[in-house]
Amino acid sequence: MARRPMPRHEAVERHIRGRIAGLKPGDQIESDAELCDLFQVSRMTVRQATQRLVAEGAIYRISGVGTFVGEPQVHRQMGRLRSFTEEMALRGMTVSSTVLASERRAGTQEETTALRLAPQSNVVHVRRLRLADDQPMAIENVVLPPSCAWLLREDLAHGSLHQALTEQGFAPSRATGTQIAAIATDDDAALLDLPVGAPIFVERRLVTTADGTPVELTESRYAGSRFVFHIELA
Repeated sequence: MARRPMPRHEAVERHIRGRIAGLKPGDQIESDAELCDLFQVSRMTVRQATQRLVAEGAIYRISGVGTFVGEPQVHRQMGRLRSFTEEMALRGMTVSSTVLASERRAGTQEETTALRLAPQSNVVHVRRLRLADDQPMAIENVVLPPSCAWLLREDLAHGSLHQALTEQGFAPSRATGTQIAAIATDDDAALLDLPVGAPIFVERRLVTTADGTPVELTESRYAGSRFVFHIELA
């Protein structure tokens, strides 16, 4: 019995997988138009071939620019409060940070309200580039109440902020927040080694202790092509 020919979209997908196996993250691959010409197929067939690759993060698109090789993705479990250090350690990755800011400053209205501080109170601000196996993964902006000023003396390039809080009696217990999709700004792109306009996840969360006291207001900007967020609903 004659073998059925491989569907066109599978042939295109196999070709792309073979191409990216020999390329580095961020390298550009053929455009949809070039793939159409190469395989003599419609643009719809090419889109069908690339959908799963985009969903996996194996490739990503920038509108008007092209298609690029993605980064291997880190799977992060939502629904449980873990620090970045804990998440990466669970995956056998070595965590480090570059401290971009470490200071006391005047809090914004949003910050003082969220942390239940008096208007115009000072806050502790720590901004770090988070890396796993020396690859930039996220930009983390953390704002804490002035009672946490001792953190500025900690080794935040190598240590875990959550561990330090726990050791000082401010153990993070619960978090609420939001996630939105965004595109990389010039600053994001430079720090995360991404093209300007690449997809990113922006997570904002307020962390409290067991008694409900706010201890941390954080915005994390994740390289979208390097993360998969798993959500369990019951």
